[in-house]
Amino acid sequence: MQFSLSIRSKLFLSILLILLVSYSTLLFTTFQSIEAHIENDIAKGLEEHLNYTRSQFFTRAEQIKYSLMQPVTAPPVQQHLRARDGVWLKDALSRWRKVLPFVDTMAIMDAGRTVVARLNSGKSGDRYQLSAIVEQAFREKRAVISTELVSNSFLCSEGDSAHCPPLPQDGEVMMVTVAIPVIAPDGTILGGVVAGDKINNDINLSFQMQEIFGEDVEVTVTQRGLRIVSSRADSSFPATLDPTVLERLEKGYSYRGETEIGDRSYETLFEPLTNSRGEFVGSLSIALSMDNLRRVRQDSLRNILTSAVVGILLSFAIAFVAARRLTGPLRELARGARMIEAGELNQRVTVKNRDEVGVLAGSFNRMASALAERDGIISRKNQDLQELNELLEKKVTTRTAELSMEMGRLETILTSMAEGVLVTDKENRVILFNPAAQNIFDLVPFRVVGQPIEQVCAVGEFSLLLGCIREIRESGEPDACRQEEMEVKGKKLKINLCPMTDDAGEFAGVVMSIRDVTAEEEVDRMKTDFISTVSHELKTPLTSMKGSLQLLLNRGKWLTDTERQLLSVCLRNTQRLIRLISEILDISKIESGGMEFNFKPLSMGELVVYAAEEIKTLALSRNISIVNSVGDHLPMVLGDPDRLIQVLTNLLSNAVKFSPEGKVVMVLAEREGHYLSVSVADRGKVIQWADREKLFKKFQQLNGSDQQQGGTGLGLAICKEIIEKHHGRIYYNAGKEGGNVFTFTVPIFEEDHGKGQDSHS
Repeated sequence: MQFSLSIRSKLFLSILLILLVSYSTLLFTTFQSIEAHIENDIAKGLEEHLNYTRSQFFTRAEQIKYSLMQPVTAPPVQQHLRARDGVWLKDALSRWRKVLPFVDTMAIMDAGRTVVARLNSGKSGDRYQLSAIVEQAFREKRAVISTELVSNSFLCSEGDSAHCPPLPQDGEVMMVTVAIPVIAPDGTILGGVVAGDKINNDINLSFQMQEIFGEDVEVTVTQRGLRIVSSRADSSFPATLDPTVLERLEKGYSYRGETEIGDRSYETLFEPLTNSRGEFVGSLSIALSMDNLRRVRQDSLRNILTSAVVGILLSFAIAFVAARRLTGPLRELARGARMIEAGELNQRVTVKNRDEVGVLAGSFNRMASALAERDGIISRKNQDLQELNELLEKKVTTRTAELSMEMGRLETILTSMAEGVLVTDKENRVILFNPAAQNIFDLVPFRVVGQPIEQVCAVGEFSLLLGCIREIRESGEPDACRQEEMEVKGKKLKINLCPMTDDAGEFAGVVMSIRDVTAEEEVDRMKTDFISTVSHELKTPLTSMKGSLQLLLNRGKWLTDTERQLLSVCLRNTQRLIRLISEILDISKIESGGMEFNFKPLSMGELVVYAAEEIKTLALSRNISIVNSVGDHLPMVLGDPDRLIQVLTNLLSNAVKFSPEGKVVMVLAEREGHYLSVSVADRGKVIQWADREKLFKKFQQLNGSDQQQGGTGLGLAICKEIIEKHHGRIYYNAGKEGGNVFTFTVPIFEEDHGKGQDSHS
């Protein structure tokens, strides 16, 4: 006898089986997801807390490093270190200690590691005990940060009264140590500065950790295997590490595991600390409480199981009712479907139910009615679709060919460009790198395209570009273009950087254009040398011509008015040529370093008076007043009086020449930090943007200006060279109420600064 089930039974069992399998799968996957999510949260939390703990642990060391980097490069420190002036250096250590009050030890030593001065002790002349970190800093010529274990004898020698002599003879203290080499301008190691911050029993460190991490996270620092600092004063964390954990840390590996601390369960992560020799000295650890995560896990599982039980019971009832109500109409629908399958498109079904099955029956009847109609429509539309498909294929082929041609043109243009082009996307990855850029960066495309720009710049020694790209990204301005000049491997490069934006105006990347101007600079240098040589050869005959013309004009009583007028024109043009040649020779001497500068303390007000006297005649001829607003209260400056008067005379002469008659030229000065800023303001026509880049370049004359006034185009270039020799800068700004303002800065005379300038000159 063959066993069979009715359609109602089959439907009921099928629905019930599907629901049971679905709920079982849902429960299993939900359990797995919760466990995986909790484990991921634990691992992520431990890693993030450990990274933050590590940064906090070395925060004060970084502060020591950056606070001492600038002082050790100062000429006075290097000068007194060469002279082994222990008294001055100890006073310097005391000043540095005011900036870094948390520093426990600080010492200055020479290149042979012999101590010259200590912060807390007057003892000197002995060898510094922490030789490894000092040798590493000298060898690498950079600041080195390391965690060291220092002995009682070291602390005593450093004058640390807190640990001398309370520590036993063999006692040790953990100290974060910073070693900074003192490097002369020629690269010679003059000595170094070593500062230390003790970790043991640092109450402030424990308080800071507790305030940052709270009660659910415990941070611990161990010395070898012994706890010395904890984020909680009442910590239940073991005073000594388990031998298994300690053995793994001593091998240089991290350790993670679950442990019971007091009456709470914690997930712990240990990271070893090593000294400058790579030896194990202690560890940093994070203990993350598991109580909250376990409560979340239990609540989630309880809610899921409750929902599953209720759902299964409801599913059983729904399956039973659905199977019973759907059996009859489904049979009728099955019969009608078989008739339609046989080709009887006029077949209809009769179902009196008004539920979804009734709607389905109505849809079935409408479907049967529409099938015949749509059968003919499908045949006609099929032909139309084939024609449209062929037309679309032709358009796609044509457009593909056009895009390929455009791509080929663009690739040809980029390949043939003499300038290097490098393009990045919004994630700072290289997406375009043409052959010219390959030659400049000395890299091949497959090692560049798709790589982060940080990696490309690091390999190609273009690290300066990273800061420029970062500034462009942070500015968020679509026109934040900038130009940089840099020298790499003997090549001088000019680099233009501009941001790209997408359709929404958002940042989409950076376009860099790189041009090798080494040959241009060499041509410019050769041009300057040639002009200097020719000018030197012309100066002597022109001087003779000037003297001869003056002699003829003074003693030639027999000359007619026409002859005297012609000789006067010759004399004026000869004087103009002599001024031009003198200016060319001056700028050549400055650029080649042949011009001597006599630096000494000066009063800027007096220099302005001398300069105004020189152009007094020119100012009176144009009815222009020169107002000297440089006050006597301003400090003295350090500079060459003749050269600074030359700068002031040139600026005042330009202001007088290009100001309308009857106007006023102002000379102002104010202090800006360690510099005195001097400005010459006129009421002339504002210089156009296109001409401002030419202002301080050689032989550059603005249209309609110098040609009419008899200029040479060298005055501002000479001013720029002179001011830069004074370690200042000169620049142009348009006046707020019209006119032009030329400003230059000169260092203020200070005793230390003055000595450095004298030695430089």
